[in-house]
Amino acid sequence: MYFDFASLPEYVPYFLPAAWMTLEITVLGILLGFVLGLVTAFMRISDKRMFNLPAHTYIYMIRGTPLLLQLLFIYFGMRSLVGLSALPAAVLALGIHNGAYIAEIFRGAIASISAGQMEAARSIGMSSSRAMVRIILPQAFKRAIPALGNQFIIALKDSSLASTITINELLLKSQQLASSNFMMMEMLSIAGMFYLIYTGAFTLLFHSIERKLDTSRA
Repeated sequence: MYFDFASLPEYVPYFLPAAWMTLEITVLGILLGFVLGLVTAFMRISDKRMFNLPAHTYIYMIRGTPLLLQLLFIYFGMRSLVGLSALPAAVLALGIHNGAYIAEIFRGAIASISAGQMEAARSIGMSSSRAMVRIILPQAFKRAIPALGNQFIIALKDSSLASTITINELLLKSQQLASSNFMMMEMLSIAGMFYLIYTGAFTLLFHSIERKLDTSRA
């Protein structure tokens, strides 16, 4: 079988809108997941059952079912209820999915901080909430950076599932072009190249953040 990899550069421009769509879904999904994860982490560590139980249930359900199922459930369910289009559905599904994992990342990071620091903050007159914001969270965030970086890269690759609800991201674009030029391996290679570029860029970004914050001393 002959592969015409020499012709790949002429097809790269066709992928640029899809590459932007992949980046848009990833960034919006991870931002939503970050907010959901932080809120859920606080609920998860709460002593009050009215907060802890919903957070635990959310994490259990999301981590116990595949993202593709969640994506289809949200897309078809929300479309029939409120007419939600494909792009918001993909962002919502990716955000909800990542939120459960980010919540556990933050919960673990917060739990790793010595309880004595909270006690010391309280002893000098700080409220629990202020101590959490001023003392605990900055340290927990530093410790969470490596895991958050990994989750960001996972979210990038998970965005390819948006092709199942007709969002024209990298994977769907490669399939569309391959159906007309019969160059499936070549088109998939271009999509893979964009994913590798993104992954490399995100890896460098988070390594830079780690060095700046000196997470090894968190």
